[in-house]
Amino acid sequence: MSGFSRDASGRAVLAGTPLSELVESSGVGTPAYVYDLGAIANEARLMVEALSNPRHLVAYAVKANTAGSIVRRIAQTGAGADVVSRGELEVALGAGIRPDRIVMASVAKADHEIDAAIEAGIRAIHVESIEEIDRVAARAEASGKVAPISLRMNPGIDIDAHSHVATGHREAKFGIPLTELGAAWERADRKRSVKVVGLGAHVGSTLKSVDVYVASARSVCQVARDRLKSGKTLEFVDFGGGFQIDYGAGPVPRPAEFVAAARQLAEREGLGSMAIVVEPGRSLVGPHGVLVASVVQEKRTPTRRWAFLDAAMNDLIRPALYGARHRIEPIDRAPSEPSFYVAGPVCESADEFGEHPLGDPLPSRVVIRDAGAYGFTMASSYNGRPLPAEIFAEDGVVKHVSASPGRDAWVKARLQA
Repeated sequence: MSGFSRDASGRAVLAGTPLSELVESSGVGTPAYVYDLGAIANEARLMVEALSNPRHLVAYAVKANTAGSIVRRIAQTGAGADVVSRGELEVALGAGIRPDRIVMASVAKADHEIDAAIEAGIRAIHVESIEEIDRVAARAEASGKVAPISLRMNPGIDIDAHSHVATGHREAKFGIPLTELGAAWERADRKRSVKVVGLGAHVGSTLKSVDVYVASARSVCQVARDRLKSGKTLEFVDFGGGFQIDYGAGPVPRPAEFVAAARQLAEREGLGSMAIVVEPGRSLVGPHGVLVASVVQEKRTPTRRWAFLDAAMNDLIRPALYGARHRIEPIDRAPSEPSFYVAGPVCESADEFGEHPLGDPLPSRVVIRDAGAYGFTMASSYNGRPLPAEIFAEDGVVKHVSASPGRDAWVKARLQA
């Protein structure tokens, strides 16, 4: 067994073992993230198989979850990495991903990050503005090398998603507008220290429709085809990622459906011999990680019945930042009425997780589902709270635990600041 499920008695199960047993055997308290490494690896493997050719690249968006245990397991499936910082680049390399299977994005890479990417010999640096072409060219020239670059275009496509995760519309800070692509090609072609090897786009996250992804991919294919007709060369097209997962609102297309549709489009557009790059993040890790929290107390008011947890917005910021809804359920029994408004202890009104059926009496522990992506990686020590622990399980047993330095270490560091 792999992934999240419930056994015959209603207990929450991950990696084939009741979650409560995994947490107890780990020796850490709550809040704690728990991940199913086997299920994550299987998701990556299915994505690699959907592309069906080793020249294509599944570039895992490392920002979704930077844990070395996870990146290593994804790397073992043949996937590469999409990184957005020098730190993520070093994690990807340290986890065994070959440089030629890494691409780097970001609208404002620091010089040292550009230098690190050039020195490592990664597959491509995604440039997101005409101005950045000059910067990469200058850094490459200073190192005596030719830097492979890919132009990230902004296709001007609006998506049905929270504004904070929409990246392909005309007002977004990301990518080179279509109207400026001609000037970008010209600028890049004049530089002897860069070589344009790819073209890509990424319109945002939580994509619920294959059609939107294909529309963006079609724009990329059309521009790539025009580039080839002009006598220039390209090695790959990058269609981005952003595939939604089922947070409880109902089924969404599987990641492999997005990838297969884009691959078929490239073939119809006459680009079948070109390498395809896709950049999944959430869809590989999101469904296979949970946040386990303890219930601290109940509170009743004339209008609401509250359940306060020891997990808060500093542990999982998605609800506060994006208005995201994660299912919160008892860990050792199935969810049932009555419902409670769930909140954490942080001194912010945004530290709420919505209303959830926890039943009577209140459980001692709950599981916050689908928290494997953009959970721990966005956590903070706000309000003087230590970072949550991470538990990595596979085949029903705990393989590794990463524990927070704890409150005492935080206090000491702040006193020394």
